[in-house]
Amino acid sequence: MPNQARPEEEYTGFSPSWGSAIRGIIVFGVCQYMISQFASSGTSDSTPAAKSDVSSFDARPIAPDGSTHINPIPQALSPIWPLDTPLDISIYVSPSPALPPLASSGSVTQVMEEKKFRIGDWKDKRQVDASFDVPPEVQNNGTLWAHFFVAVSGHPLHPSDEAYDGGKAYTFSRPLTQHLLKKKVAKTKKLLGGSDDKNDEADEDPQPKGRVVASYYHPNFTVSVIPDSGTLNFPTLHPAVRQFLNLESSGARDASGENGWYYPILFINTFWQLRDHMTELNSTVKRLPLHIDLNNLNNWKFSMFSSIDEGMKQTQAKAAAGGPMPAGGDGSEFEMFKSILLDTNIYLLATTGVVTVLHMIFEMLAFKNDISHWKNKKDNVGVSVRTILANVFMQAIILLYLIDNSEGTSYVILMGQGFGILLEAWKITKTVDVRVRPAAAGAWLPYRVTFEDKHKLSETEEKTKEYDEIAFRYLYMVAVPLLGAYAAYSVLYETHKSWYSFVITTLVGSVYAYGFLMMSVAHMPAKAMTYKFLNTFIDDLFAFTIKMPTLHRLATLRDDVIFFIYLYQGYKYKVDYTRVNEFGQGGDEADEKKAKEAKTAAGPLAGAAEAKAKKGSEARGSAVEVEGAGEGEGEGVKKRR
Repeated sequence: MPNQARPEEEYTGFSPSWGSAIRGIIVFGVCQYMISQFASSGTSDSTPAAKSDVSSFDARPIAPDGSTHINPIPQALSPIWPLDTPLDISIYVSPSPALPPLASSGSVTQVMEEKKFRIGDWKDKRQVDASFDVPPEVQNNGTLWAHFFVAVSGHPLHPSDEAYDGGKAYTFSRPLTQHLLKKKVAKTKKLLGGSDDKNDEADEDPQPKGRVVASYYHPNFTVSVIPDSGTLNFPTLHPAVRQFLNLESSGARDASGENGWYYPILFINTFWQLRDHMTELNSTVKRLPLHIDLNNLNNWKFSMFSSIDEGMKQTQAKAAAGGPMPAGGDGSEFEMFKSILLDTNIYLLATTGVVTVLHMIFEMLAFKNDISHWKNKKDNVGVSVRTILANVFMQAIILLYLIDNSEGTSYVILMGQGFGILLEAWKITKTVDVRVRPAAAGAWLPYRVTFEDKHKLSETEEKTKEYDEIAFRYLYMVAVPLLGAYAAYSVLYETHKSWYSFVITTLVGSVYAYGFLMMSVAHMPAKAMTYKFLNTFIDDLFAFTIKMPTLHRLATLRDDVIFFIYLYQGYKYKVDYTRVNEFGQGGDEADEKKAKEAKTAAGPLAGAAEAKAKKGSEARGSAVEVEGAGEGEGEGVKKRR
């Protein structure tokens, strides 16, 4: 079997050495587990309950005392068999939830038979490979069931056996298939000119409308015996854990009438099963492979895996039933994260875990500095309103393209793109006043959106506006013919889902290809620009691990090229920091900043000298003022005389 189809064999637990690479899954699992625990009872089931006075199963009362009240719901549960007990385990598959006979016949197939597997023997790890014919019921969207027969070695497994002892054997069943919402296949076609293949239209199946649920099968699962669960408090058990608990079949109680026993927990571990590795069952699937790993698993791992896996399955079930989506979506993001853990090189995975944290920090710092810069900006010298409007338009096109390809896009990318649009739109309100005015007579729409200056423009701002119009006039002369040529080629030779998808794809292709013509960093604060550059290289790592459309992935490489061009320009052409750039930065502000820095560097001696000079100046001013007053008084006396 391929390695990627056998994840349970390689990933049956967490290793502390993974560090930040699995931080996300640890946080997710622990938070969900703790919230579930506190929400239900406030008692943790990840560790065994406190030691109780539950006697061993062999020491139970043979007949209950009439004076003792027998509680139908046990309180404390103790393992029925001790550690190191050898077990015989057999597994049969069938399309019916009813227990089959212990023989392969018809639609019933035995897929595993293991002898003397010891509870708590951590070195005992076994693997079983088998295959079976798919029953017709399962091909028609039915459920495939696995029936487990477990007994102490040497005792009968099936309840129909006359020597069967419920204290030495038990049975249970679990479904091997999952009914999930079927992914819609986006079929593309040529919008003009028809298909190249005349048989394509005949071979196309009509797309079903609405939600379609299908049965999916994964060829791998792990059967884990939980040897260290200890004494459990049954009323407070997490539902995800309780579903794997099998109580002693006779309902026996200890001398108190309150406590009982449970069979060894066999955890059917499907945590690492990925949707991409599953097979959709239909009439074309005749035979299926099966790989089973048998081992012992720690109780804390069992509690975490079962709670997270059950939460994901409930989310998928709600999505299949058409119910409301929870805050975490349909579970596809968590599926993507598990896929990254399984399929990515461990060193690349560890590096990605570190840069993910850095990416969030740098992105937030870049947004913070950009917002702070525009919030404190006092004039519009060098600010191109058309560039800001163009940025809003281009980022909106990119967001619509990512949504149109949402099955291949991570929510991390979508949220960052959406926030960027809001930031650019806010910049417009800081530059001009956005007003809704009545339209001119004869217009198609009764109102129009206008952009009005916040104040009367200065001579420099008027020049900025004039240069902005000239620059965009030449930009249109270059960009519009290129866009028209690309659109004509795309509609004639490429396939698209619809006309809407064609328009969005064409526009976003132009944005990715020619967007660098409007990439200027002069309007950015130095810190924000530095954070953006760092994120450019971090995005390169994201391109290998996070799901995104191919065009968006290539755009990250384009940003690298622009960055190196910027470095070359900075090396070749030195910057005059005393000149006001096209975005109104530098000049007087830079001179004031340098003077302030020089004053700070001079230290307290310069400050004392400045204070002394100021004091002397004030004294001279006072003397001149007194002298002037005296002269005025003398002239007044002369006049009176």
